[in-house]
Amino acid sequence: AATKLASAEKLMYFCTDQLGLEQDFEQKQMPDGKLPVDGFLLCVDVSRGMNRNFDEQLKFVSNLYNQLAKTKKPVVVVLTKCDEGVERYIRDAHAFALGKKNLQVVETSARSNVNVELAFSTLVQLVDKSRGKAKIIPYFEALKQQSQQIAAAKDKYEWLVSRIVKSHHEAWPNVSRKMQPAPEYQDYVYLEGTQKAKKLFLQHVQRLKQEHIERRRKVYLALLPQALDALVPDLDEIDHLSRAKAEKLLEAKPDFLKWFVVLEETPWDATSHVDSADSERIPFDLLETPAAEQLYEAHLEKLRNERKRAEMRRAFRENLESSPFVTPGKPWEEARSFIMNEDFYLWLEESVYMDIYGKHQKQLIDKAKEDFQELLLEYSELFYELELDAKPSKEKMGVIQEVLGEEQRFKALQKLQAERDALILKHIHFVYHPTKETCPSCGACVDARVEQLLGSRFIRPAERQHRNPLLDSNVDRINLVILGKDGLARELANEIRALCTNDDKYVIEGKMYELALRPIEGNVRLPVNAFQTPTFQPHGCLCLYNSKESLSYVVESIEKSRESTVGRRDNHLAQLPLTLILVNKRGDAGGETLQSLIQQGQQIASKLQCVFLDPASAGIGYGRNINEKQIGQVLKGLLDAKRNLNLVVGSTSGLKDAADADLRVVMCLMCGDPVSADEVLLPILQAQPCRPAPGGGGAVL
Repeated sequence: AATKLASAEKLMYFCTDQLGLEQDFEQKQMPDGKLPVDGFLLCVDVSRGMNRNFDEQLKFVSNLYNQLAKTKKPVVVVLTKCDEGVERYIRDAHAFALGKKNLQVVETSARSNVNVELAFSTLVQLVDKSRGKAKIIPYFEALKQQSQQIAAAKDKYEWLVSRIVKSHHEAWPNVSRKMQPAPEYQDYVYLEGTQKAKKLFLQHVQRLKQEHIERRRKVYLALLPQALDALVPDLDEIDHLSRAKAEKLLEAKPDFLKWFVVLEETPWDATSHVDSADSERIPFDLLETPAAEQLYEAHLEKLRNERKRAEMRRAFRENLESSPFVTPGKPWEEARSFIMNEDFYLWLEESVYMDIYGKHQKQLIDKAKEDFQELLLEYSELFYELELDAKPSKEKMGVIQEVLGEEQRFKALQKLQAERDALILKHIHFVYHPTKETCPSCGACVDARVEQLLGSRFIRPAERQHRNPLLDSNVDRINLVILGKDGLARELANEIRALCTNDDKYVIEGKMYELALRPIEGNVRLPVNAFQTPTFQPHGCLCLYNSKESLSYVVESIEKSRESTVGRRDNHLAQLPLTLILVNKRGDAGGETLQSLIQQGQQIASKLQCVFLDPASAGIGYGRNINEKQIGQVLKGLLDAKRNLNLVVGSTSGLKDAADADLRVVMCLMCGDPVSADEVLLPILQAQPCRPAPGGGGAVL
């Protein structure tokens, strides 16, 4: 209770960490060792102590207070360890203070850092009356405020950590130095201390590591089905094996190390493999995890299902081949009830069966057509008395059908009458105009094969490399691009296909052509919407529009396609024949809008130098059947343009290439012996002079 203390040449300590380590801190001595006492904190432990009677303790505190009161210095009673305080002890301590004059009580907890600063500030206010009076807050209310303050500071600190720490390899010394200037770090350390700040950092790093491991685990599990498909694709090889034997089988595969890595230490997620550069391969011990076991079982089940589906497909094909109800041209809807059973539906979708049925039908139809062609050759005398233009009358067609009607090969195409009639017309055309284009053998025609052989033998390597697909002499095929927006292209393509035979053949002036359609409705710069592909070289383009927007789309698409091939040697898109067609919207029969679209279409057609067809001239309407005559005219125009382009190119380069040919030896097609070029080319040039090409500008041999 003394108010004047003397301790000469003693060091001033600011915290207990300095005890025993005085040399590591700044040493500050009390000048004369005299220390006046201005006030007292009278501390009372209100927790339950071992072998301690609180009543006796309170008597001691009362005696001590009486001694302090004699000094006339301010006194504050501080109840400590309130976080473990006994309610009766706290109540008795308050009762003791109430019996004293102006004796204030502050409830504290040093462990929770609650009201500690308040105890000192209360005493300072009593010493220095000029300071404002401190508000004394009960422990539980102060604890609540403290918890809220700590929670808010913790949230801000965790946000700071998540913003700075992005990798689980970060270390606390480096990160703490980075965070020291940040107020979020300073506030939390002030409230909770450095150790708790470090603990939260370590928790965040551990969370980052777990997230990294889980990402790796997902990658491995996603790769595992591919590895199983590659290493054990055969069900018979693994269906009877236990898990342990299956793993041994995997290790024995030649490509095992391509997919898996065997680690010396396991499990993989507790080793350095999680950060290894070789982490792309699957750790082999991952197969022991439940998730991997499920994927292995799923692989087995998939193989079993695939086998069952293959059996169903095979059984369905056998059913088709043995069923007398499946005839050429019979629609799926009519045949389904005769060939399907409940087991088929359990394993495969109906679309799969429809695809198999479609392929089987194609085989049946091709065989039936081949047999029918043989039948026509056997009855050649039926076609001898026709006119030279090979256009039989209805009566003559009736006679032909009556004679052939009893033949089974004629009846086989009963459901394909249009194709059967087309075959008859094609045969008649061949009888009176026997060429490789009209030959029933099509690609197997000897004339066509000889021409192909000559073309492949005598084309220069440079010419073969830069050959223009558009100038292909094979005119039996028409590749047509249909360009339109918002379903216009698909609509017209479907209507044209409806006019074709089942194998996409189209008859123009009695001749059969293979028609390949490519509807385009998107960005033509994308490969999926390109005008030409390695397997599709367009011969012409139908451009459809029914609004200003769709017309703009057509113009932009044409310009983009031409720009994409500018400067290329195979720039034949610039010469691609175009036809611009206005199609009516459903219910739009005319008016100012239609007239405006016609005028705009005519202007664009003039700009693009292409043909323009309006609904009145083309007979094409959105939602109505297409006019077959107009489509035939359009396709015929494309064929003419294609032939003319062949003639022009041939006229300008044919003779020069023949004169400059590097070939001096050719091969006889009959015996294969080498023959001098002079022996072959010079007699032909002398015997068959050149004639002028159509339109002038050279000659054609």
